[in-house]
Amino acid sequence: MSNIKTALAEIKRGSAELIGEDRLKSALEAWFANGTEWKLKAGFDPTAPDLHLGHTVLLSKLAAAQRFGARVQFLIGDFTATIGDPTGKSQTRKILSADEVSANAETYRDQVFKVLDPTKTEIVFNSAWLSQLGAGGLIALARELSVARMLERDDFEKRYKSQTPIAISEFLYPLLQGYDSVHLKSDMELGGNDQKFNLLMGRHLQKSYGVAEQAVMTMPLLEGLDGVQKMSKSLGNYVGLTESAETMFGKILSISDDQMWRWYELLSFKTLDEIAAIRSGVASGAIHPKKAKDDLAIELVTRYHGAGAGEAAAAEFARVHSAGELPSAMEEFVFDAPVWIGKAAVDAKLVATTSELRRMIQSRAIKINGETVCEFDVKLSIGEYVAQVGKRKFARIKVI
Repeated sequence: MSNIKTALAEIKRGSAELIGEDRLKSALEAWFANGTEWKLKAGFDPTAPDLHLGHTVLLSKLAAAQRFGARVQFLIGDFTATIGDPTGKSQTRKILSADEVSANAETYRDQVFKVLDPTKTEIVFNSAWLSQLGAGGLIALARELSVARMLERDDFEKRYKSQTPIAISEFLYPLLQGYDSVHLKSDMELGGNDQKFNLLMGRHLQKSYGVAEQAVMTMPLLEGLDGVQKMSKSLGNYVGLTESAETMFGKILSISDDQMWRWYELLSFKTLDEIAAIRSGVASGAIHPKKAKDDLAIELVTRYHGAGAGEAAAAEFARVHSAGELPSAMEEFVFDAPVWIGKAAVDAKLVATTSELRRMIQSRAIKINGETVCEFDVKLSIGEYVAQVGKRKFARIKVI
């Protein structure tokens, strides 16, 4: 029983809600009694090719469950992606082409096994069974839910009241996601807390089709570097999985000490007892908060960049930011003379826009060859320069 209690605590840690806990307990009891695996489903629509740490909250939870008998059904929604998940959307989504879906799906395949155990993971595509449903199967599925029940969804209700168009195909999305659970006979499904309606649809349809109802666990959305809004590339508060080890390390170190514990809970593979010991050490003064944050950054960088990458990024960070030296590797950009600093900074990806550059200049956060830039209309003549924005962004600028 103590094993089951420990497993439940590790699986539930950081979660927003667990519905059908008895189903999960039964699965764990069978695992500890005779090694019977249980099926844990998580669906990913391949709608964006760029992944960040916010996307890995579910992956980390799946990996934790694999230690306690879960066989992960990593479902790539290549069929449902052609409809578009309406969750949180104020208008009908743009339909993705088959080529876009295929290319984005490869991004997931490249990243997933940096977190999950491949021997305990099945990658499945829901086009394999949904494309076989046919008109009759789809009509039978649509009979399982009323329009009134569908309009209970917050986003649908708001759009209906505001007379914003809702495509009939969008009503099909949660039904098809639920049918995935029927076909896979999932014991449990995991998703973001904004997906609760869709996840519960799986339970509803499993019952209708005579399949044991799955447990449902929802996870919170990870706050970004600002500690307030959810991690998002469009908000610029993200840590990208394909960013360099040094950039990833520096960004993780920039989060607040309070936010660090949230990231430990949702992203670290350390056990609850290990995290509690670290937190106690920080509280007592035995462990410096920066040391705890360094360890978290090293763990995450190593996971996505390979053995030794975390320690190397930590050493580079200390060399650049503590010793005040330049990074050992910087991307070089070449321009014709003279070049306006705004064009150079945007093209070198040091800032997103010239408006951002103006703000950075006003806050004295732009340096050229170590000298603070104070004017917006500076032009660089022939020569080689090191441009720096803030503490973490560097580039070599060559003007010819």
